[in-house]
Amino acid sequence: MYSNGYTAYKNNSVNYASKDQLLMMLVDGAVKFAKIARQAMVDKNIKKAHENIVKTEDIFTELRATLDISAGEWAQNMFDVYGFINDKLFEANLKKDVKVIDEVIPLIEEIRNIWYAAEKRAKNA
Repeated sequence: MYSNGYTAYKNNSVNYASKDQLLMMLVDGAVKFAKIARQAMVDKNIKKAHENIVKTEDIFTELRATLDISAGEWAQNMFDVYGFINDKLFEANLKKDVKVIDEVIPLIEEIRNIWYAAEKRAKNA
């Protein structure tokens, strides 16, 4: 009973979210899935690690696809950073190496923090 209501709530929150809110959801999800993948690696749960790394990769692939590179040098830099993150996630997934994902999680968190700071500045402007 409650799971249907929660599912409807989640669907509505995504369907009616602004572009900025969707971006925040994506970067929050990237952090969450990367951390789940890391713990799954520690727990030797290869399937769960793989699934969550792929989810994180998918988020950064989407972020790259929707980035307007013509917006300037910062946009190209973000595009390159997203590509670097995906490369490291691919390596972590291939090797199932906690050290590799430990390198990239702080970068993913920093990306999230940058977007939150940008959103806050935009609201205050």
